[in-house]
Amino acid sequence: QDPDDAIEELNDRFKEHEIGYQYVSGTIIPMDSQYIHTEAVRPAISLLQEAGFDGASEEFLNAHKHYREGRNKEAIAEALKAFESTMKSICSFMTWEVPQNATAKPLIDVCFSNGLIPKALSSHFNSLRTTLESGLPTASNRLARHGQGQKKVTVPDHIAAYALHLAATNIVFLVESYIEIRK
Repeated sequence: QDPDDAIEELNDRFKEHEIGYQYVSGTIIPMDSQYIHTEAVRPAISLLQEAGFDGASEEFLNAHKHYREGRNKEAIAEALKAFESTMKSICSFMTWEVPQNATAKPLIDVCFSNGLIPKALSSHFNSLRTTLESGLPTASNRLARHGQGQKKVTVPDHIAAYALHLAATNIVFLVESYIEIRK
């Protein structure tokens, strides 16, 4: 049997038996929502691999691996890393200067100031900017990346899934915007 046919058959069986996973690009990833999986997660994986975003691709796949294994804090942290690495890669490809250790907010600032988002749409995208700056970075900082203090912090599955889905939609938007401005 052809390897692509075997993968298709495996994914069909997962779907048929409502397993909730799919084999994509060498990794078994969870499918919490078919629509989000189809419209955001798979395109994010494909775009990262096709466009040469190797670091971000590895981090995004690691986020899914951690999520699948129930390590939600690590999943959220890796999702944020993938988001930041996507922006760092775009900045590097476009030769936009950013500090090597830049975090999400300064990277978003560079992407906006260099026209990754068209200026004509800037008022509309102020809400997007707020979402990019506060969504995934805030979830990661508050739940996953900093010391938890005296009490153990448990991150529920739905919060980790939200972070993964938010990372996927952000990545798709950023990479597609990058591809568009290169034309």
